[in-house]
Amino acid sequence: MEMKVIAIMRPSGYMEESVRLAASMGFSTITAPMIDVMDKSGHEFKEFFDRIMGGESDYVIFTSANGVEFTLLKLKYPDEFIERLNETNVVAIGPRTRDALLKNGIHVSMMPESYSSAGLVESMNKIEGASIEIARSSHGAPELVRGLLEKGAVVHETQVYQIISPRDERHEALMKHALAGGVDIFAFTSTMMVRNFMALANDMGAKDEIIRIMNSKMVAAIGKPTRDTLIGCGVKVDIMPENYTFEEMLKECRKRQ
Repeated sequence: MEMKVIAIMRPSGYMEESVRLAASMGFSTITAPMIDVMDKSGHEFKEFFDRIMGGESDYVIFTSANGVEFTLLKLKYPDEFIERLNETNVVAIGPRTRDALLKNGIHVSMMPESYSSAGLVESMNKIEGASIEIARSSHGAPELVRGLLEKGAVVHETQVYQIISPRDERHEALMKHALAGGVDIFAFTSTMMVRNFMALANDMGAKDEIIRIMNSKMVAAIGKPTRDTLIGCGVKVDIMPENYTFEEMLKECRKRQ
């Protein structure tokens, strides 16, 4: 059977592992990071740090492994911070985030069954009046904060890293390959990835054509916000895995071949 070509557009830090995983499942790949990450610092982080060190926080939520890594990178002496963090209820959105926390000696009190903002909100009960910290990216889903506030929590959101839109020859090459019909599966893992992909197509004068082509191929999305963004662009979504991980997405794609 001919190998299906999957377009992988994850951040650079995940690319090598993503390609290896795709190859292990029998896919060929073409890659270009439609999003990437970089540190974000400011007074918000000091306030976040002070609240945790002062014992003011009941829960600390991490929504990505990047959130864990960029939080700890800001600390000259992280050991005391980790000790204080372990006196709170640390929540991980999913297995990758949990593993990043455990690797750094941080205990994980909770992980939702559904690895999403909605899953986090649903899993956190009896939190009225609780002080909740969220350490995440500059493009975190608003559903998380809104849902926790609706349950009566006091919520502090701290952006510990920012998502950027890289653009180089890889991106144009991927788009040309896709326009030539050379991509069988388009894999999207975030709403910003979708927006940047569509912006690239628009800049190349090919937005309508790429949407037409995507609707004749297989499109996979992680999470309802990503799926809904694609649908809003006029793209049908064939696959959305129940567990919001890249590996689960690949497994679903393999089943549908």
